[in-house]
Amino acid sequence: MWTGVFPAVTTKFTDDDRLDHAEMERCFGLQMEAGCDGIIVAGSLGEGPMLSVEEKLAVLKTAQGVAGKKPVLLTINEPGTREGAALAKSAAKAGADGLMIVPSPIYHTNPQETAATLSAMAAAGGLPVMIYSNRVAYRVDVTVEVMEQLADDSLFVAVKESSDDIRRSTEIINRFGNRFDLFTGVDNLAFEALSVGAIGWVAGLVTAFPKETVAIYQLMKQGKREEALAIYRWFRPLLDLDVSTYLVQNIKLAEALAIGTNERVRMPRQPLSGERRTAVEKIVRDALAVRPELPKLSVAKAA
Repeated sequence: MWTGVFPAVTTKFTDDDRLDHAEMERCFGLQMEAGCDGIIVAGSLGEGPMLSVEEKLAVLKTAQGVAGKKPVLLTINEPGTREGAALAKSAAKAGADGLMIVPSPIYHTNPQETAATLSAMAAAGGLPVMIYSNRVAYRVDVTVEVMEQLADDSLFVAVKESSDDIRRSTEIINRFGNRFDLFTGVDNLAFEALSVGAIGWVAGLVTAFPKETVAIYQLMKQGKREEALAIYRWFRPLLDLDVSTYLVQNIKLAEALAIGTNERVRMPRQPLSGERRTAVEKIVRDALAVRPELPKLSVAKAA
């Protein structure tokens, strides 16, 4: 159902902490112009847990206005199943194309609870669902065994695999074949995951470097592995910024340097400062100084 590069977009704020829809339209537009295949809003990188329900739906609407006919997914990352189910219903009413569902980031569910809460939220929304499996960030492992409990439910169509273990991708394919659209969700494992069968990439650094991200995906899809690998090797220091407690601040700083946007975050987060900021700035500036020339690719445009 879904394939390709889906940016997990950042949420833009004004200097008085309101949603900056104009800047989001501009930044989301850069993703579509580069040939990305969909948008995911209000995820971890989108500071979803810091947004109100009304703000999440407003960001969804802005993304829909930019994406045209390409799918826009809303992330469900509420602390409770009841709240998640209510947001899923609201997302469906607002015309979301799908949901990316995270088990509760507050209560660390056991496998039985994990399957039950994912099923309840999916049923409430009635939309296609991407399961977000991220045991590193959320301490809940949506294992292959849990996926097996969900496989008979046609609402579950995709998996964002973020276990940080590349072997999991092969395990999912071995167990389910093409039952789930397999996306990689770890930027600095993307080449490896695409090499072993992932058909999509929920990407973070794409928000600052959309053309390079799309180029890697398209080259891999075309079997031009060495060309993709050359870009990926250049990209790796940047992609490592996605795998950090400070991924939001890291990537927003990269966006500021690469596409001229702001790096405002919502408290309790604060923009990077001191040695950490200096280190990230160096990584980004060093990469910009030797940015590779990209091959000409034919990519789909937003309608």
